[in-house]
Order: sequence, then C-alpha cells, then structure tokens
Amino acid sequence: MHTNYFHKHTKQEASRQLPYSGTVIKSLKVAEKIEKEGIDVEIIDLRTLYPLDLDTVVNSVKKTNRAIIVHNGYRTLGLGAEISARISERAFEYLDAPILRVAYRDVPVPFAPNMESYVIPQEDDIYNGVKEVLKS
Repeated sequence: MHTNYFHKHTKQEASRQLPYSGTVIKSLKVAEKIEKEGIDVEIIDLRTLYPLDLDTVVNSVKKTNRAIIVHNGYRTLGLGAEISARISERAFEYLDAPILRVAYRDVPVPFAPNMESYVIPQEDDIYNGVKEVLKS
C-alpha cells in the first residue's frame, strides 16, 4: 500500500485530515493556509480505499484526537461515513471532538460549472471544517 504523509509540526493546535482523490490537493492548499495561523495539520492521502490502511488512520487520530474526512462523494452513505464508523469503532476514546465529514452536498451534481462548485467540496469548505473541529 502506498500512503503519503504530510506533516506540519511545532504549532499550538492540531487537526487531522483524511482526504482522498481530488480533495488531496485542496486539503494541502488549506493546510498551507492554516499553518500561517499557527495550526498544525497532518494530512493522510489514503491512496487506496481497499485495502484501507486503518492502522495508519487510527494512529493518526491518536496523535491529535480529531479527524476530518474530506472526500469526493456524497455525505450520506458515502465512503466518509464508513471511515468515520471505523474510526469510532477503533479510536473513539481518543476523540476530543466529533468526526467531521466534508463531502458533496446531498443533491444531484449539476452540469453547470458554477453550480457544480457549490455541490463539490471546495477549499473554503475544508478550511471551515478544520476551524469547526478545533472549536470542540
């Protein structure tokens, strides 16, 4: 299994993001922005979803006690829900905040690009998700 790690350390707060697919680049951009605010972010690029490297995910959650799952798919019944359930099963006692999923809005994806950007997770959605999780 090939897994990329993106670490930023020595900051006052920490957040954990678990993006996959096209959301990885957006998450990396958000991490750079948030680092300037003094927040430590670690991003795990899952690379493959089956087999899922759950040990890496659980060990990551144990470090910061938070998880944000960012993915290109619907929030309801999406893979993010499965990853969230697995984290809850194996690392619930380490969580200091609810697991957050940043995913498609639960509406059909429109054809028009300006409307599509409303449905598909954007950098602002990820940024706001990190801020929300850190408030907990």
